[in-house]
Amino acid sequence: MTGTLGPVEALVISQTEVCQDTYLMWLSSPPLARGASPGRFLMLLCGDGLDPLLPRPMSYHRFREAGDERQFAILYDVRGRGTAWLARRRSGDRLWAFGPLGRGYAIEHGAQHLLLVAGGLGIAPLIALAEEAVAQGRAVTLLYGARTEARLMPISLVPQEVEVVVATDDGTRGHHGPVTELVPRYLAWAHQVFACGPREMYQALAQAMRREGLRRPAQVLLDEHMACGTGICYGCAVPTRRGMRLVCRDGPRMALWDVV
Repeated sequence: MTGTLGPVEALVISQTEVCQDTYLMWLSSPPLARGASPGRFLMLLCGDGLDPLLPRPMSYHRFREAGDERQFAILYDVRGRGTAWLARRRSGDRLWAFGPLGRGYAIEHGAQHLLLVAGGLGIAPLIALAEEAVAQGRAVTLLYGARTEARLMPISLVPQEVEVVVATDDGTRGHHGPVTELVPRYLAWAHQVFACGPREMYQALAQAMRREGLRRPAQVLLDEHMACGTGICYGCAVPTRRGMRLVCRDGPRMALWDVV
C-alpha cells in the first residue's frame, strides 16, 4: 500500500538530540501518518532547494495521538549534508515528504513472545513495533546493541513494559560484544523474531539460530540506498532466495531466511 503520490507538507513539532549525533523529530502531517505502521518508511526531502537532490528514506519510529490527530516521529543519524540540514530544523519549520511506503513488520496471530534485535540506528522502527505489541498484550524483549554507550538511545525512551538488554562493542555498557551474542539466551522463549540493523548482524542472527537448532520465524528490514522509494528506478534491487527484489516495494520487510 502506497501513501501520498507526491510530496506533502509536514510540520516539525519538536526535535531533540537523544544520543551522540542521533536526533528524534516529531512531525505532524495527517497524509503521511495515514496507513503508516512499524517497518514502513517515508521519503523526506532534506534541503531548501534541489541540493541534495534525492530524498532520504526514514523509518517511522513511533506514533502518538494528539487530540484527533495521529502524529509520528523519525529517528536518524547525522551522516551527511542532508541529515545535517535536517538536524538544524526547529519547532514550527516545514518539511516535505511522501509516504508511507513499503511493507512493514507483520506479527503472527499466535506469537505472544516477541524478540526484537536492534543494531545501532536499527532501533528506530523497532520502538513502534514494541509499542504496538505491548498494546496487544504481547511480551516483548529488546536486545539493543551499539558501538559504544554514547551511541545508545536512552532506555527511558523505550516502553517500560519492554525488557531491554544492552550490548556494546567496546563494553562501555551491558554485554561486551555484538548484540547477536545475546540471542541464544532468548530463542527458546521467543515465538517470533524481528530485527533491524546491518547485513552482518542478520548473518550472525541466522547463525545463532542454526547453532541452537531453533529456526524461529524472523523478519528483518533491509537498508539500501534509494532514489525514488516507489520501485521506478530499480536502484534498491537485492538478490534473495526468491529472486531479485526491490527493497522499497517488496520490502523493506523480508524474511530472514530469504536474505541470508
